[in-house]
Amino acid sequence: MSNPSESNQDESPEIEASESGAGWQILTVTEEEDHERLDSFLVRHFPKFSRVKLQRAISSKAVLVDHCAVKASTRIKPGQEVRFLPPQPEPEGSIPENIPLDILFEDDHLVAINKPPFMVVHPAKGHWSGTLTAALAFHFKRLSSIGGPARPGIVHRLDRDTSGVILIAKTDQAHIALSSQFENRVVEKEYFAIVSPAPNHDRDLIDKPIGDHPYQREKKAIREGHSSSRPASSFYEVIERFQGFASVRVKPKTGRTHQIRVHLAHIGTSVLCDRLYSGRALLKLKDLTRRDGDDEVLLERQALHAHRIKFAHPTLADVIEIVAPMPSDMERTLAAIREYRN
Repeated sequence: MSNPSESNQDESPEIEASESGAGWQILTVTEEEDHERLDSFLVRHFPKFSRVKLQRAISSKAVLVDHCAVKASTRIKPGQEVRFLPPQPEPEGSIPENIPLDILFEDDHLVAINKPPFMVVHPAKGHWSGTLTAALAFHFKRLSSIGGPARPGIVHRLDRDTSGVILIAKTDQAHIALSSQFENRVVEKEYFAIVSPAPNHDRDLIDKPIGDHPYQREKKAIREGHSSSRPASSFYEVIERFQGFASVRVKPKTGRTHQIRVHLAHIGTSVLCDRLYSGRALLKLKDLTRRDGDDEVLLERQALHAHRIKFAHPTLADVIEIVAPMPSDMERTLAAIREYRN
């Protein structure tokens, strides 16, 4: 099952404050604290905050020493004044919001949603509203509690810019049963993607471990033998080929964060408009026609859609297969590619 943290998260500092505002905590360094690191000093005085969160506060100038911004490694001296503006507490759960949902399947145990692009699944830094969980909290009286207050009903996840079918558990029993299927890799998932350039092979299995990127924390990478690496396997098959593009179906055997995006980029064919892994953020009509003035934006998010999912019903003997229709932005993009790049 994918790591529940959202891929494409806002990496800006949590705190950005003016020294003149209210809420600053002011401490004076004592003789016993001479030459102590600033971050260690803060950890001791504010134990409810992690060292990482305090270091981010220092970086974003929410910590000042004698009214000056300094580094976490700064050695403080007796008599110096340390000002700290604590971050606002993060909300424990989603506030219900009346956001329309495209329901593909529903019974007393689960619901399948066709998630639109640009919707974050659950609250995270920079994305406290407009989430799928906020919409779920409004539309459904009962959802499983296993994921905690921030992730009611969430069994698996999709990246913010990935559209398509996602399963939501209404009961804890259904949540446990569905999670077990994901963990045992018996859930069949099929994604549709537009890629560029076209793959060299018509079909292939990509079996490469995925771990943390060595330099960019918001990205993942192929990492052989690294402590963060986990086995990952994706089968892809080309549906249509064009000049410089292709449409493909991808069946991931595992569910690592960014798995399809990392695997396709690894073989030299990135998901179209994937900001992290393709180097292109959007596609305009003129990119296909090569005509000045064709400034219509066809696509401004990664061309990846969770098209189909097949699983055993958590309480019945039935096998359920759910298909999410192709989103309009990807249909429009594919139609233009067919017209100008065939």
